[in-house]
Amino acid sequence: MKLDFDFPHRSLLVRLFDEDIYAVGGYVRDLIRGVPSEDVDLLITRHPLEKIIEKLEPHGRVDLVGKSFGIIKFTLENKTYDIALPRKDIPKPAEVMGHKDFLIQADPFLPIEKDLERRDFRCNSMALRLKDGQLIDPFGGAEDTRAGLIRLTNPAAFPEDPLRVLRVARFASVLEFSVDPAIYEICKGIDLGGLSVERINEELFKILLQSRLPSRGLEELFRLSALKKLYPELYALTLSLHDPYFHPEKDEHGHHTVWHHTKLTVDQGQRVAQIASLPPGKRLALLLACLFHDVGKPKTADWEFKKGRMVLTNNCHDLVSQKMTLDFLTRYRIFSWENCDLREIVPLLVRWHHRLSELWQNRQVVTKKAFNRLMADVHGEIELLIYLDQADRAGRRVRLIEKFDRQALWFKKKLAEWNITRETIKPLILGRDLIPLGVQPGPGMGKILKKLYELQLEAAFETKEEGLRLAEELIKKERSRKQKE
Repeated sequence: MKLDFDFPHRSLLVRLFDEDIYAVGGYVRDLIRGVPSEDVDLLITRHPLEKIIEKLEPHGRVDLVGKSFGIIKFTLENKTYDIALPRKDIPKPAEVMGHKDFLIQADPFLPIEKDLERRDFRCNSMALRLKDGQLIDPFGGAEDTRAGLIRLTNPAAFPEDPLRVLRVARFASVLEFSVDPAIYEICKGIDLGGLSVERINEELFKILLQSRLPSRGLEELFRLSALKKLYPELYALTLSLHDPYFHPEKDEHGHHTVWHHTKLTVDQGQRVAQIASLPPGKRLALLLACLFHDVGKPKTADWEFKKGRMVLTNNCHDLVSQKMTLDFLTRYRIFSWENCDLREIVPLLVRWHHRLSELWQNRQVVTKKAFNRLMADVHGEIELLIYLDQADRAGRRVRLIEKFDRQALWFKKKLAEWNITRETIKPLILGRDLIPLGVQPGPGMGKILKKLYELQLEAAFETKEEGLRLAEELIKKERSRKQKE
């Protein structure tokens, strides 16, 4: 089979390597799917790496960072290509430990079919010869791609790299493919304990950020037994129930689980992030908060008799969820990402995710003071809290929201009306402002500064001048009190 395609620099690459250069992996798969792809991974056969470098260098920049693995990067006119030699997997010596049970060895004269054989999924095990568009497809990858199916290229070798379990979930989610049921049985016995947190985080982040419906990947993590092994606090949600009166949403088995609501909330969070045009760091913060906002419910589940019936409650689950979220981020060494302090922001969003609904219920009497206080509690990220609240409330249905609802818009309107921003809640009075008033650094100064900030949040003053006048009054009262003592 031949495919019709083209991309920048194809003619140059063919001129340099004739029929020995191929596009591989995602580019070929996406071409068959009819989905545009800007990333082109290339494979060159029958050329030693030094010869490839020699041919490429006159035409662009060659980056040798992966040379020891038979991989280089070639950049021409701001377009970068990953170029690899054919590679094979060889058994790893027993004394060499690591997250894989094999070593990767480059071999320029290895038949291309052997290189494709080592790839994880059939839909990824295809090559496209640049010269004439001939598709090399020894494992039926085109058929699986058209069917939207993930099957293993080499089931016997699949367990050698445990990360492939997470890749199943990611590809199923991002591509919206179904998974061959045989894969679930294979994955049950794969030990994920040797995976580094960095590799695990990369796959989870891709599921959350690159999927239209991240719930698909999250559910695959459950079916692949990875949720229980890697994220036991999330696995517990699959066994924890909601009261159907408050959470009518139910899964395909008719169960009102916290896990089902969580998945719907993450999907809605993805949609909210799109509507709000959030940058990647803020988007990930929101999605992680959606994923963990109810993580404390299994530990706080209880029954109470209310209004003539027994009700399933989760009192203080927001506080418990905050601690569990922080523990998770610490365990997986998730700190900052794309200029967003996830370790600071996500637990705060989880802690306060019910506060907006409380304010909404009392909106007729809500004051600027309450908004100031909440803005300070979430360290200036009240808009993300609005988005989490919107996703949580929409997480009672499958249909994705099309726009912000009345409640979310009301909060955004109030923030603008009262001019409450990250900047406006910064302390107006600092320690250096108190020194001219006779206050020296120490516990006494800290006490005054804390009181002044409380008054600022209560809207007792809005300018530095007003704050200094209040500071003088506080200092006088404190001195008077001490004199009386």
